[in-house]
Amino acid sequence: MSTRIELAPEVFDDFDRFFDYIAQFDVGSAPERIEEILQAVQILATSPLIGRPVKGGKRELVIGRASRGYIALYRYAASIDTVFVLAMRSQRERGYKRNR
Repeated sequence: MSTRIELAPEVFDDFDRFFDYIAQFDVGSAPERIEEILQAVQILATSPLIGRPVKGGKRELVIGRASRGYIALYRYAASIDTVFVLAMRSQRERGYKRNR
């Protein structure tokens, strides 16, 4: 049985921000990049503790690298076997856009 993955509504705002940024340089690749991120997050369905631990009981999943690199902030609730993806950011961004 796979771990359930839930995306917080704010994650879609993060995707919009990525989309807008990517569109400035290569509009055609933006949907592909978002799809790559979503596919990478699916690893959490079988390995929810794969991300590096961060404060507050959260974890970060590193996706890709360099200009194509992103980080997903998430919390794994073992009692209900669910991963809650709380925020996303580019590896080049200093922090998450919302206080998580």
